[in-house]
Amino acid sequence: MSGFEPSNVPKDHLSEVALEPVHFASSIQPYGVLFALSDPELIILQVSANTQDYLGISAQHLLGQPLGVLLNAASLEVIQQALENCGSFSKSSLRVCRGEKTFNGTLYRTAATIILELELASSPPEACHVQMHTLVKQAIAQLRRVPDLTDFLQLAATEIRRITGFERVMIYQFDAQGAGAVVAEAHRDDLPSYLGLRYPATDIPEPVRELYRRGLIRYIPDLSARSVALIPTENPITQQPLDLNLSVLRSVDPCCVEYHHNMGVAAMLVISLIQGETLWGLISCHHQTPKPVAFEVREVCELLGQLIASELANKVNTEELDYWVKLRSLQSEFVKSISQIDDLKQALVNPAPRLLDLVSAQGAAVCLEDEITLVGTTPSLEQVRALMQWIETQPFIPPTPPLSSFCDPVLFHTDSLPKLYAEAEAFKDSASGLLLLQISKVRRYTILWFRPEVLQTVNWAGDPNTSLNVAADGCVTLCPRKSFERWQEIVRFTSLPWKACELENALDLRNAIVGIVLKKADELARVNQELERSNQELDSFAYAASHDLKEPLRGIHNYSNLLLKGYSAVLDDVGQSRLQTLIRLTRRMEALINALLKFSRLGQAELNLQPTDLNQSLHQVLEDLSISRPDFQTEIRHPRPLPTVNCDPVLIHDVLVNLISNAIKYNDKPERWVEIGYIAGNREWGIGNGERELPSKFHACTDTAYRVPTPYTFYVRDNGIGIRERHLDSIFRLFKRLHEQHLYGGGTGAGLTIAKKIIERHGGQIWVESIYGEGSTFYFTLK
Repeated sequence: MSGFEPSNVPKDHLSEVALEPVHFASSIQPYGVLFALSDPELIILQVSANTQDYLGISAQHLLGQPLGVLLNAASLEVIQQALENCGSFSKSSLRVCRGEKTFNGTLYRTAATIILELELASSPPEACHVQMHTLVKQAIAQLRRVPDLTDFLQLAATEIRRITGFERVMIYQFDAQGAGAVVAEAHRDDLPSYLGLRYPATDIPEPVRELYRRGLIRYIPDLSARSVALIPTENPITQQPLDLNLSVLRSVDPCCVEYHHNMGVAAMLVISLIQGETLWGLISCHHQTPKPVAFEVREVCELLGQLIASELANKVNTEELDYWVKLRSLQSEFVKSISQIDDLKQALVNPAPRLLDLVSAQGAAVCLEDEITLVGTTPSLEQVRALMQWIETQPFIPPTPPLSSFCDPVLFHTDSLPKLYAEAEAFKDSASGLLLLQISKVRRYTILWFRPEVLQTVNWAGDPNTSLNVAADGCVTLCPRKSFERWQEIVRFTSLPWKACELENALDLRNAIVGIVLKKADELARVNQELERSNQELDSFAYAASHDLKEPLRGIHNYSNLLLKGYSAVLDDVGQSRLQTLIRLTRRMEALINALLKFSRLGQAELNLQPTDLNQSLHQVLEDLSISRPDFQTEIRHPRPLPTVNCDPVLIHDVLVNLISNAIKYNDKPERWVEIGYIAGNREWGIGNGERELPSKFHACTDTAYRVPTPYTFYVRDNGIGIRERHLDSIFRLFKRLHEQHLYGGGTGAGLTIAKKIIERHGGQIWVESIYGEGSTFYFTLK
């Protein structure tokens, strides 16, 4: 049942209403007598002023006397046994005698006293019990044969009316806000129907609902009857009015009397329907004239109320059951499909209707990290982003869990988002209703489902806005409504409510996604573990193989030289040329083996991390290059001093050597230059124009993603030959060369691969940005 509040009454007014604690009273209804007794002595501390009418003795004479002055020994024994079986805040029924009069009684304890309520028995107990037993058996037999909830409630109302004889019996269900509606009704033919009408929460305020939750029955045979005072008015132990929260005889609040008189009600019987600890609703019986109801009949009604409440969970609406079965089937198929697809986003949004059908939504937003994918009818992408920012500030989002990627699920739903988030009025046609499922707080995985505004006509029993009276000074009081005629209100900014089975489906989806992701994470961990082992074995094999290959290769090289020197006289030009080619190939093979040996060592050796001044490293690199390439004519640009970083100085020296030598080697310009620098944050220094902003995007040749600079991003830039775009993804592969062996000074094609391995061992990344024919820039970071 959807929750509605009267639209014209500000919500803050509801919280301002001051309600007296109605269970503390100093009077009772006149159809019985009440005693407040000391525990365990049973001394009379308080008594109702009408004892003379029922017991033939005045109230003043009873104060301070033991209960034994009224009742015989057998009756006292019944009371003592009842007290032994009566726990705190629970009631016991009993039957006692005084002379020839028989009384039905109710006994219970409060925190300070024992309360005994007595009323005259109206008929011989044996005959009454037989009659009531028959009525109960018939009612229970019929009720248990009805599986449908709506039919069950209607039959319950009919049976209660048949047993009690009231002119109208309504079953009233509360919603989450405390308002309610009549969901079943049996009434005299000439009376108007209240079926389907709604009542605001102010008609039965929270303190009164709490009393109904504690006590199962409330009986008022005559709303106009004058109440009977308790003597004394305050409990001598607590010095306060008596706590009558479980009392049936408790007097009626004047506001309640006026309210029901305005409805044309003179007598009423209310039976609480409690599920667990929750007040589900009430069975409310009304009569237009005073109506006595025998104690035994009320006990039967209390018993039937407990039976009806217990059966509520077992009775289902047939349409709701069919809908639940449909949702579970969709859920099963959906989970099966997403478990077979690696891309979670694609699994969720394709094909589009599946995610929406899961909770009967018209639109959805799948938010995975910073990427938002819209499905169906939704607000715009900008509106969804703003909504997500608002959501992250709300108290229903828990803090990030420190140890787990997946936190306890957050499931939030509302059928009136604009009432919580004013900006939602702009997209009410697509998202007046919101169901939020947070799958992971750390990974920022969230699904939002949307429902459009549905203009709804709510039938109130009278204008609910007249329940509150706001005085000129701002004081808010409850006042009884005078009209209960059907009063219609058009509710805006509200979607169809989210059903419990839809919320359950959303939670099950979250659990399924977590299970699938964790399973895939386990599989990936096993693959990574196996890959790591394989890489270690490969490094060991490459090291051993390259080391062992050098000896026979050296023999081939040496014997080729001996043949060329010792047998040159007997070899023709072709033979000598072939031997020279063999010697050249052995040299190249040795260079390749040395590169492979160096590469394999990188995977085995420990890093020697230490603070390293990169300016000294760069100076040493340039000195080495000037020795190995004395004829190179290249301008070295150094915009600003390099920082000191924590790294392995020998390995970083190799990286700089490789990148700078490549920049010098692969350059055919008349005026060559190489620039070595770094970026701090998102700004870099350049020759001639000082500090400048870093380009917004970098092409990463390692995985074609865009990189955001770390605190230090180093670069080596040149104006050389550049690299074609199609080769950017392959230049870091082992032994990969883009040119013929004899061009640009040769080489093994392992330098960039080794540089990449060194950078990755430092926890960093390396990538390149290049324009063919104009030059290249190699970037790298260190953790």
